[in-house]
Amino acid sequence: MSRSKKKRSQQLSVVHPDAAGIDIGAEFHVVAIPPDRGPETVRSFSSFTQDLLALAEWLREHRIRTVALESTGVYWIPVFEILEVRGFDVILTNARDARNVPGRKSDVNDAQWLQKLHQFGLLRASFQPSAEIAVLRTYLRQRERLLDYCSAHIQHMQKALMQMNVQLHHVVTDITGVTGMRIIRAIIAGEHDPLVLASHRDPRCKASVERITQALTGHYRPEHLLSLTQAVELYDFYQRQVQQCDQRIEAALTALEVPEQVPQAPLPKARHKTKSPNAPAFDVRTALYRALGLDLTQIHGLGPYVSLKLIAECGTDMTRWPTAKHFTSWLCLSPGTKISGGRVLSSRTRRSSSRAAAILRLAATTLSRTDTALGAFYRRLAARVGKAKAVTATARKIATLFYNALRHGMDYVDPGADYYEQHYRERVVHNLRRRAQALGLEIREPAPAAEGVS
Repeated sequence: MSRSKKKRSQQLSVVHPDAAGIDIGAEFHVVAIPPDRGPETVRSFSSFTQDLLALAEWLREHRIRTVALESTGVYWIPVFEILEVRGFDVILTNARDARNVPGRKSDVNDAQWLQKLHQFGLLRASFQPSAEIAVLRTYLRQRERLLDYCSAHIQHMQKALMQMNVQLHHVVTDITGVTGMRIIRAIIAGEHDPLVLASHRDPRCKASVERITQALTGHYRPEHLLSLTQAVELYDFYQRQVQQCDQRIEAALTALEVPEQVPQAPLPKARHKTKSPNAPAFDVRTALYRALGLDLTQIHGLGPYVSLKLIAECGTDMTRWPTAKHFTSWLCLSPGTKISGGRVLSSRTRRSSSRAAAILRLAATTLSRTDTALGAFYRRLAARVGKAKAVTATARKIATLFYNALRHGMDYVDPGADYYEQHYRERVVHNLRRRAQALGLEIREPAPAAEGVS
């Protein structure tokens, strides 16, 4: 083969001729375009909105259609949204997939490297949900952040009570429940008589009035009362913010409804009647059923609130992933494939900060003591390889069921723990027969015991 033919055969084919790359920064962004688009192929723009609009106009003047940028903190979000609204095909790539050559690190080199990789189609776009799902995800993440703030102030309330030796948390399960908040608000109002405070006990509280009275006999110092008062005020403030988020989340779920696809069949019977203490104030299960056309809570481990968070993180369009294996691989719940020389070096799952994977792992943990097929699978695997790997494997099964329900509309029917145990026994017996046959032996079933004669 001649040198010219060999050189042409080694050249990569251009997939995106109208591609640009942007190196994202906190104060400015560096943009690189193909070398044949003008004398100035690299240019810097400030991070102000007017400069971002000028960036989009500059790309349009140079006939750019698609842009690649790295996920750097939250600085990429304004650039991504402005370019997407103006019709550009924007892909967000992981910085791990676009590493530059060591020793040549600069903003200009990074932008040119991104442009070159994207031009040859060597960059993979990160998952970005639709606009409606992105709004729902933002509301839910804000709600989770507010709940974290609430939990911090609950701890402040407990600390102030303990400093006054008011051991309320020893006689009630939750100090933010009906009985606990009644007593705490009465203490803030100036009532310190244990008998009067114990009269605020709710009839459903398991602790007796005498035991609550003993726990409420404390040393009410003014500095500790001030700490308790401020903690309760901050707790109430964040609870009001959570209620505002609930209203926005309900409206976002209503926006997902398609009138022609709203199911006419009644909602199936709920598997569990218990409600999560941090669940939204509206009927999440009914809202999801109207938006999706199916009931995800029929899958064990997926309650209404967990299903809502999964929808917010993964979206409703499962066609983004060709198969369930692609979906579980995106969640980093499938085994790795680190192979060299035909030998498996490691099959550990990749580390991930995916919120959806964390939700699925938590759902798998709740199945450990349930009398279900998934629960039996978890217990069997935990006894053999440990709880950590069992949680990952069970989470992968739940993810597969979630994918098949949204992609193919499959209904989940739990075969029960007995079915799984019987299936496991048949598999073990089959393996034993195969090994015995290889050794020239034969396994026979024991004869049934004769019935006794009376």
